Amino acid sequence: MKLLTLAIWVPVLAGLLVLASGGDRNAPLQRAIALVGSILGFLVTIPLYTGFKLGDAGMQFEERVSWIPQFSVFYHLGVDGISVLFLLLNAFITVLVVIAGWSVIQSGVAQYMASFLIMSGLLNGVFSALDGLLFYVFFEATLIPMFVIIGIWGGPNRVYAALKFFLYTLFGSLLMLVALLYLYNKSGGSFAILDWWKLPLPLGMQMLLFFGLLFAFAVKVPMWPVHTWLPDAHTEAPTGGSVVLAAIMLKLGAYGLVRFTLPILPDASRQLAWLMIALSLIAVVYIGLVALVQTDMKRLIAYSSISHMGFVTLGLFIFNAYGVEGALLQMISHGFISAAMFLCVGVMYDRMHSRNIADYGGVVNTMPRFAALMMLFAMANCGLPATSGFVGEFMVIMGAMKANFWIAFAAATMLVFGAAYTLWMYKRVIFGAVANDHVAALKDLDGRETLVLGLLAFAVLAMGIYPLPFTELMHASVNELLRHVALPKF
Repeated sequence: MKLLTLAIWVPVLAGLLVLASGGDRNAPLQRAIALVGSILGFLVTIPLYTGFKLGDAGMQFEERVSWIPQFSVFYHLGVDGISVLFLLLNAFITVLVVIAGWSVIQSGVAQYMASFLIMSGLLNGVFSALDGLLFYVFFEATLIPMFVIIGIWGGPNRVYAALKFFLYTLFGSLLMLVALLYLYNKSGGSFAILDWWKLPLPLGMQMLLFFGLLFAFAVKVPMWPVHTWLPDAHTEAPTGGSVVLAAIMLKLGAYGLVRFTLPILPDASRQLAWLMIALSLIAVVYIGLVALVQTDMKRLIAYSSISHMGFVTLGLFIFNAYGVEGALLQMISHGFISAAMFLCVGVMYDRMHSRNIADYGGVVNTMPRFAALMMLFAMANCGLPATSGFVGEFMVIMGAMKANFWIAFAAATMLVFGAAYTLWMYKRVIFGAVANDHVAALKDLDGRETLVLGLLAFAVLAMGIYPLPFTELMHASVNELLRHVALPKF
């Protein structure tokens, strides 16, 4: 079976079917089609995990069909231990987003559900593309549904936020396209990413290509200082948009660094590792301090995402197995935790139509089930042991310790900021006496909300207590990547 093709096109076709099902009068049917489509999209990714050959560093489940023969462009798909988990994460989050928007979205239901389904397929295309041009097409195409989601179902400043998101990411991607075309010419007319890994490029050219690719991927991560689009996009996006943006789309930048920058430009990566580590540490510290002064819960979690992704880029450029595997685990964990945190804010916003911390207080008195689940996610965001948030950060700090004590010391010390802004927000929103009549009238989680947050709670605890099913997939691919980075390409 062409599992990767199914993982890409099942959600896309389900999205098109939802669009073809008529107007809002058919909303119940549209929701049902979207749910079935998202669940099928998740089910077809499960054999990718169960059928994955451990210890094999090469690409698996490969599919290769000629697409544009004049330019040697192929519809070439495949996954390794680094990319396979992102397909499962993406498909899982898509199911939750469809359920979370079930009764919240009342107008434009078909367009809303279809946008997420189509984006899910396109994101799977990014994680499985082994042809440079195919990767670029999927990478850019993911902007369109997210632009629509923010621009139509977003908050009062949604048009500004959507345009800022689109322009930032498009500008970076154009520089990446120039770099990809250079690699195409240098390799004798091949867009095969695996061929590019073998190119003997001089250090000066590697440096130029490094910055060309870095602009595209740094904006997506987002790294400091090209992060300013993210808080606006998160604040204005509907809950589902924020969930997918934080849980999946931010991972495209870090995934691009792993798939392109490190293996194709190993010498430049080693030469400029100090820059990447410095930018990562600045992101963790500076953004952590910025998060402390936020009054809007969504903005606070958005800044938290930037800070946590700083740990990812730090781990990738330490160049040892602990650091790289820790970074990959942090990406998966952040997908679960950030999705849960934004869904928690969405639960409160649906009831009170406010995201301001000052409008809340004493929520535990009226929503005890919700308060318990949010406490778990807040602790995971702080990196509490036995939650998924601890595993990745601990491994990155272990990797940093092997590389340089002071980098590890700085990274570990900065974890305090994460605990500070998360727990202070939780204390002000959840604890204390009931703040006002609006909070007194709050109703606890219904069955649908409990299901969504319960599944995420299970994922956070399962990964925190037993991370082996995640790490064993990565070992061979990460070791091969590090072996590749160690080889000079002059």
